[in-house]
Amino acid sequence: MEIDPTRPPQRLAPYAYALEAAVVDGEEDLADGRLVLLHDPDGHEAWKGTFRLVTLVRAELEPEMAADPLLPEVCWSWLTGALEARGLSYGESSGTVTMAGSHYFGGLAERRPATQIEIRASWTPREGLGGVPDTGAHLAAWCDLLCQIAGLPPAPVEPGAGTVSGAGVVSLPQRRGPQQP
Repeated sequence: MEIDPTRPPQRLAPYAYALEAAVVDGEEDLADGRLVLLHDPDGHEAWKGTFRLVTLVRAELEPEMAADPLLPEVCWSWLTGALEARGLSYGESSGTVTMAGSHYFGGLAERRPATQIEIRASWTPREGLGGVPDTGAHLAAWCDLLCQIAGLPPAPVEPGAGTVSGAGVVSLPQRRGPQQP
């Protein structure tokens, strides 16, 4: 996983920090995303707190997977499951799971159809000691989500690390490599 800071949005909160990340296999990106931490010391009524996490994660997947009517619910459960697996308290979660398919024509007709899954979500991390949420643990849960949408199996359990085993967790098959025109 490659993680880099990026420019945060300027108008959503008085303070903001953003990261972008990609799950890579050699030269190929398996999934990518962005995580933004917002902070308003005065609080925000919709957040029901002073902090908010906002994310976008996406990955290519096999077009056949998009036919599964439960795929959006499964993808959403990866987010909530990643937070819960690390023992994180959160509230006011909201978001969307979107599947988009592309079919190619004309000069691009040789490409195989492509399907992308995208999760856009936000949640309020519950504040811990000193009124500050455990942002490191939320970042780790977000990385777990990125790996899962990339088709990687869940990380093994480490006692006390707030992770769970992959028992009962379904992983997407890894996507195909990039298609050339």
